[in-house]
Amino acid sequence: MKEMIRENDERQNQDMDLDNVTKFLQGKTILVTGATGFLAKVFIEKILRLQLNVNKLYLLLRTSNDKFAAQRLKDEIISTELFRILRDKWGSNFDALISSKVIAVEGDISSENLGLEDSKLREELRKEIEIVVNSAATTSFNERYDVALGINTFGAFNVLNFGKKCDKIKLFLHISTAYVCGEKADMILEKRFYMGETLKGTHSINIFEEKRTMEEQLAQLQYHGAPDKAIKSSMKEFGLERAKLNGWPNTYVFTKAMGEMLLGHFKGDLPLVIIRPTMIASTYKQPFPGWIEGVRTFDSFIVSYGKGKLTCFPANPNTIIDVIPVDMVVNAMVVAMKVHYAERQHACQTIYHVSSSFRNPLTLSDLRNLFHCYFIRNPWIDANGLRVKVGQLTFFSKVNRFLLLMQLKYVLPLKVLYLANILCCQRFKKIYKNLNRKINFIIQLVKLYEPYTFFLGSFNDENLVELQRVAEEQGIDLVEFNFDCRSIEWEEYMTNIHIPGLLKYGIKS
Repeated sequence: MKEMIRENDERQNQDMDLDNVTKFLQGKTILVTGATGFLAKVFIEKILRLQLNVNKLYLLLRTSNDKFAAQRLKDEIISTELFRILRDKWGSNFDALISSKVIAVEGDISSENLGLEDSKLREELRKEIEIVVNSAATTSFNERYDVALGINTFGAFNVLNFGKKCDKIKLFLHISTAYVCGEKADMILEKRFYMGETLKGTHSINIFEEKRTMEEQLAQLQYHGAPDKAIKSSMKEFGLERAKLNGWPNTYVFTKAMGEMLLGHFKGDLPLVIIRPTMIASTYKQPFPGWIEGVRTFDSFIVSYGKGKLTCFPANPNTIIDVIPVDMVVNAMVVAMKVHYAERQHACQTIYHVSSSFRNPLTLSDLRNLFHCYFIRNPWIDANGLRVKVGQLTFFSKVNRFLLLMQLKYVLPLKVLYLANILCCQRFKKIYKNLNRKINFIIQLVKLYEPYTFFLGSFNDENLVELQRVAEEQGIDLVEFNFDCRSIEWEEYMTNIHIPGLLKYGIKS
């Protein structure tokens, strides 16, 4: 195995002079949390494609459905289409090379010591790890409050505490979201949160007290024997209530903001880099264009529209829909690792918006026109083999107008169906329940997305531009590590890369 790796390294040296980042990664040991997530997978693939002689990539994976971590590594990461370039390059050596470099570690960031019960493994990790990349998160806007706090807030805190105990630790890189800004308008700066800061500006939040409040709420529900479904619903509502009380529009961004606060306050002299991407989309260039996993954020609107199920929606057509390809986010992550590694003397904390709204804006109106043109040329084929015809998507300038339309067109007829169901001895019960569920889902979706379909902010990325300048000074190849959003040609990207990739890779058949 060592001989195989050495031969590969020699070929790399013969083919090209190693880039500074490639040299930097040689021999490094990196811990990655949230490794089955979309962004983390692209990051892992990039590291392996750049530098086979990375020492180790430890991937922290929760076991689920009786699957062991190693099985999840194989099924959910290595076997994906994303790794086909490496699979083709390494051929029959692929599995052996992966097993020598990528180690699945069973754990859970919501637990102390990351749930690592094997003390021998825990100590081994603490002796070897030099860089921690925390990309674990629950991204549902209305996640259960206990779950979101456990992962997005205190999960990040647990990973930091583990990282600080590692003997060789030189950098903590945390993935957040640009939307921790809440519903701010105008220019949004790459600015840190301070402990207890709220967006209301009227009071301070005690994060540890917030956790106690959540635990009391959960305990009360359990004490009164509430069924699991009721507990889930109540904890979701509680999370939204707490978020809005403190100035954030949903549980996701609220708990991510509190996670940033804990990291910034307790990091000590450990260099901390916080990457705040906007809406992450499919790969632009690497390892190949268009790869995506699942239907993400604005993609649900594209798919619903293509299927002919979405004809109108409340939104400001001038709102900038801030989209960034996933490989650009990964490129920024890797370059930031190189630049900020071992900056202890500065007690560094740096925040990067990886975004497009400031330097290369794409409005909702632009996006609507692009996916309209795409589905006119490439109509969706329905289950009966027929082409779906689409018209131009209508935007409602006020949410209330859209909800009034829903009431008149769907809710009132549904009430008639409800009465008919009672008169006909529950004959229409199944139809009523199905329609009621769909209508409630749309109304809930509208309310959750309202802060983003009417968003009036633009993300300043001066720190990211400075990172690009420093990278250039250090001789880093900014073609290989492109994260300049100005290079994105939106019509080309959306119609020839993103939407075809979404339909090919994102939608499970």
